[in-house]
Amino acid sequence: MSIGTIGIWTSYRPFGKERAGEAARIVEDLGYGTWWLGGSPHVPDIRPILEATSTLTAATGILNVWGNDPAETAAQDAALRAEFPGRFVLGIGIGHPEATSDYRRPLTAMRAFLDGLDAAPAPPPAEERCLAALRPKMLELARDRSAGAHTYFVPVEHTRSARERLGRGVLLAPELACVVETDADRARAVARGYAKLYLGLSNYTNNLLDLGYTEADLADGGSDRLIDAVIPHGGAEEIAEVVRAHLDAGADHVCLQPLGEEGVPRESWAALAKALIG
Repeated sequence: MSIGTIGIWTSYRPFGKERAGEAARIVEDLGYGTWWLGGSPHVPDIRPILEATSTLTAATGILNVWGNDPAETAAQDAALRAEFPGRFVLGIGIGHPEATSDYRRPLTAMRAFLDGLDAAPAPPPAEERCLAALRPKMLELARDRSAGAHTYFVPVEHTRSARERLGRGVLLAPELACVVETDADRARAVARGYAKLYLGLSNYTNNLLDLGYTEADLADGGSDRLIDAVIPHGGAEEIAEVVRAHLDAGADHVCLQPLGEEGVPRESWAALAKALIG
């Protein structure tokens, strides 16, 4: 499985699923290795990306365990892999306690889902799946039961601590939201609009508090210190410096989510690719 060093992260929401093939061809032509599909996708939602491209890898970022049956997921996974071998990563996550009334012990639920996958006639290969993980125990489960961890809404400090927890030879693929905009006020306004949801979700806020951020950093849309660390802004080369900091801290792959551009973020993708891929 080759996912490359730099990928992109987006759902279909900004431009519509009907434009997925167009967007996927842009991503592939720019040289990105992987498209991480957000929006709690199901496995079949990946198909338009793979059908429109020849080398791009696609990943669920993430498939939510509460909205999917493990046996059905394994069957869908096997069918997709048979048609597009070596180009699909099954990213699995537990979601947020605020998002579902069914939420219970996350580690127990994730282990049960993985057990269900592994009991299927054609289980998704452990080396071609990963887990959304932030805290130590979920990171350890990602290390032990999958290729590694996909992290989200994290600063460089988390990447460094996650690598220490995972050890070497285990995938670490952080998402990095960013704003390709040199006006700091405009960029931070975009970043705060995006961060509002995540600063209301306890798994993200508890993780940030563990990293040394304070309640004051989390309040009122997030302090400049927090916003700039999690959602960097500036020219493409300035954002590329943050990407390189994640890689230096132990990331194997960084998936970029540029914010603030309407529709398919072609200009942001192109500027970032030029700075990071060449």
